[in-house]
Amino acid sequence: MCTHHHNKNYTRRDFLTKTSLGMGALSMASMLDPMGLFAKENKLQPAPLLNGGIKGIPHFPPRVKRVIYLFQSGAPSQLDLFDYKPLLNKMNGQDLPESIRGGQRLTGMTSGQASFPLAGTLFNFKQHGDSGAWMSDLMPYTSKVVDELCFIKSMYTEAINHDPAITFLQTGSQIPGRPSIGSWVSYGLGTDNKNLPEFVVLVTKGKTGGQPLYARLWGNGFLPSQHQGVQFRSGKDPVLYLTNPPGVDGILRRDQLDHLQQLEKLNHQDIGDPEILARMAQYEMAYRMQTSVPEIMDTSKEPEYIYDMYGEDSKKPGTFAANCLLARRMAEKDVKFIQLYHQGWDQHGNLPNAIKVQCKDTDQATAALITDLKQRGMLEDTLVIWGGEFGRTNYSQGQLTPDNFGRDHHPKCFTIFMAGAGIKKGITLGATDDFGYNVVQRPVHVHDFQATLMHLLGVNHEKLTFKFQGRRFRLTDVHGEVIKEILA
Repeated sequence: MCTHHHNKNYTRRDFLTKTSLGMGALSMASMLDPMGLFAKENKLQPAPLLNGGIKGIPHFPPRVKRVIYLFQSGAPSQLDLFDYKPLLNKMNGQDLPESIRGGQRLTGMTSGQASFPLAGTLFNFKQHGDSGAWMSDLMPYTSKVVDELCFIKSMYTEAINHDPAITFLQTGSQIPGRPSIGSWVSYGLGTDNKNLPEFVVLVTKGKTGGQPLYARLWGNGFLPSQHQGVQFRSGKDPVLYLTNPPGVDGILRRDQLDHLQQLEKLNHQDIGDPEILARMAQYEMAYRMQTSVPEIMDTSKEPEYIYDMYGEDSKKPGTFAANCLLARRMAEKDVKFIQLYHQGWDQHGNLPNAIKVQCKDTDQATAALITDLKQRGMLEDTLVIWGGEFGRTNYSQGQLTPDNFGRDHHPKCFTIFMAGAGIKKGITLGATDDFGYNVVQRPVHVHDFQATLMHLLGVNHEKLTFKFQGRRFRLTDVHGEVIKEILA
């Protein structure tokens, strides 16, 4: 029916009845967000540039052009990998002194234990490289590149359980709903490659470890939806719903998008909803990705020595090694933020055996990625980050035996390392006590880490904000200091 043929014979009672809910909604909207009531008049957010970034950003010359974040979900044990504690080994089996624990918060998994037997590592530690960094024999490949690394051994967080801790590290808040780091980077800085997303996510296939990963960890939160991370999968369709259905070719798809864009422009002129533009940007990106994604996912032309460098798993799509190789290829195409997730580090029991498997999956590929970037001259403007959401306890969860134990969650100290652009090489920042339980030198909060990451990208973390529900939000909330000691 033609929209012009409508009934104009409304009584006063009809008008009040049909509009009562609408008038109430308008009143409520005006109280909750008066500036957002009429989208066409909302000029609170900075206007985006053609590349998708925001005018005036970067705030200063960036040291980093792109980031590859190797997130180790489940929390690797720093005491068995990086943080060497001879006293802990010496006092193995003795109870953790109350003066060291100091009544700190425990998880429900160990709070009921009658004792807290100290668990020294079963693995050998040595110093490596000119820097003399301590590493366990679980990571022989990474040990060879320690002079490229910057260790922070004094990281701490506020969250004691996995989901809030990962959410906090990835979004700046323990409460779900905030934009992820990659989304903030995409929103502020835009793209250097029009044919691939600014923010790509790769998840190791087949790894669970009991702790699920949620898409909101790479979500856009309240930022425009084109800034959410795009997950690339192994298999026939790396990006879901990207291929054309049967009977639709590229020409027909282009014609469809052109007509749809004309309609959406009219729609946006009418109501001013920015999500209309975001949706169209995603449609256009998907169209370009139909060509670019198959090209970048095809590693068959990589020389054999590259596969040897990354390890035999690099030929198996979906493995951590294969994803590291893909990350390098994406970095070459100027994808700005590449996030890898590798699960399985949550070792409450059987840690000695389980951690060997994790290191075998990740050690060689991590070192290869750093080496590969360096030999291509890309480590000069690429930042590589490795770490989990918190640390592990120095005492055993449950029974301690000579060759087996587990470690509980420990938010008060953990270790990460970084390599590449803007970071000092071959240094260690911060330290924990002789028991590996408390930070005693240069504490580094999660928000400090996030502020430093943004600083390296040329962004003042206090100035990249987005107004939502009457408040200006930022990645670091109202906290965060740049870690100047590690800046090159």
